[in-house]
Amino acid sequence: MDILEGLMGGFATCLTPYKLWMALLGCLLGTLVGILPGLGPSATIAILLPITFGMDATPAMIMMCAVYYGAMYGGSTTSILINVPGESSSVITAIEGHQLAIQGKAGTALGLSAIGSFVAGILGTIGLVVAAVPLAEFSLQFGPAEFFSLIVMGMLTIIFVGGKSIPKSLMSAMIGLGLGCVGTDIVEGKDRFTYGTAELLDGIDFVVLVMGTFGIAEVLVSAEEFMKVEPIKVKFRELFPSLKEILQCKWAILRGTLIGFIIGVLPGAGPTIASFVTYGIEKSVHKHPETFGTGVLEGVAGPESSNNAATSGAMVPMFALGIPGSGATAVMLGALILYGLKPGPMLFIENADFVWAVMASMFIGNVILIIMNLPMVPLFASLLRISYALIYPAILIICVIGAYAISTSLFDVGMMLIFGVAGYFMKRADIPPAPMLLALLLGPMMERALYQALNLSHGSMLVFITRPISGTLLAISLIMCIAVGTKAVKRARAMVKDEQN
Repeated sequence: MDILEGLMGGFATCLTPYKLWMALLGCLLGTLVGILPGLGPSATIAILLPITFGMDATPAMIMMCAVYYGAMYGGSTTSILINVPGESSSVITAIEGHQLAIQGKAGTALGLSAIGSFVAGILGTIGLVVAAVPLAEFSLQFGPAEFFSLIVMGMLTIIFVGGKSIPKSLMSAMIGLGLGCVGTDIVEGKDRFTYGTAELLDGIDFVVLVMGTFGIAEVLVSAEEFMKVEPIKVKFRELFPSLKEILQCKWAILRGTLIGFIIGVLPGAGPTIASFVTYGIEKSVHKHPETFGTGVLEGVAGPESSNNAATSGAMVPMFALGIPGSGATAVMLGALILYGLKPGPMLFIENADFVWAVMASMFIGNVILIIMNLPMVPLFASLLRISYALIYPAILIICVIGAYAISTSLFDVGMMLIFGVAGYFMKRADIPPAPMLLALLLGPMMERALYQALNLSHGSMLVFITRPISGTLLAISLIMCIAVGTKAVKRARAMVKDEQN
């Protein structure tokens, strides 16, 4: 009853013209940030932070939260339409979403993305309201050893499902791990594999690699066969998903919501890991996993639901424990401190009105976003009717601007073009880029968790087995390896028998 009373009080607080305007502004900014690659919600919130210094904490945080989950809605748009993920969590959406767009089902993919995001956003916010404190306390049990094991399991998942060939997926992941080693050593503080290039001291930027291997490579591959490429024909009846298609994806949406919320609660995990893990699970439970990569609806609905639920989950440790659940919530945590608030259990006692108002605003924000996004589906889908002679230069311009905006450096633009050429050859060799991208993102996190775990255990590797949660995650990873290996051996034997016959 206290939860219901608090939530009703939160709605009463935020249902004012000024706070509704801040929610609308945040949703609009978040959607634009998600569509345009390069900036991202963390950087946008950081830019908005100085502007909000003179504001009351409640409307300021309402706007920042709306930017965060609004970016998850917008990130799928360019992933589906032009194969350029606007947000890191939408990388996996591009795999199935763009294939659907090529088949003339861009409206279906965009509609399912918006609907899945809305359902996950609402259910995730309910989870935030009901389970904030209990789940935050559970997340405290995740130390460096548990995070290392979780990352290992996540990377194995995407290696096994990231492409048609496991060896090629493994090769892609190893390239990503190698790229993740570029930069500054986290223990000794020395530069690694920078070869005297100061711009590489901070490592290779994830967004630069994404835009190169997806956006630029896509342009190069299509330009090679330019005379054969025609604008995608979009039929009016395919501008929205049918009721049958929505019902087909209902379990994918619910699974994605649950997985995304749980992973979002874990500090440092975030929406990107949630979307990759969800995609792997969707492929493993699908009746025809071999069809993934050719435009499967569940491959769009599941991950898009997952990354939205993860944004709600990431709020749990921020509010309840004062621990950021992602990069964006780390910036918001700093904002709370600047506003004179104390994140943690006492926040629910000393500033209960603020907490409930922000939670209530997330319900309102998700309604605003579905109203804002669904009517735009026909407009976005109809853009595919435009000639590729006009679309491809626009993709190049978006990618160049996005790469330059990261650090206002032409070096990043050059790196993006290099990765674009490399991505072109990877596509020609049928090497999936997704494992490489995930390895670049998770490699440094895995390295840090490994260092920390070994430091706490005085160099004993047993810490990864003796801790229950870590041991369980590693056991699951081992079972996955055995299952996939057994399946591969059986397939190889069957091929040998067929050749002999």
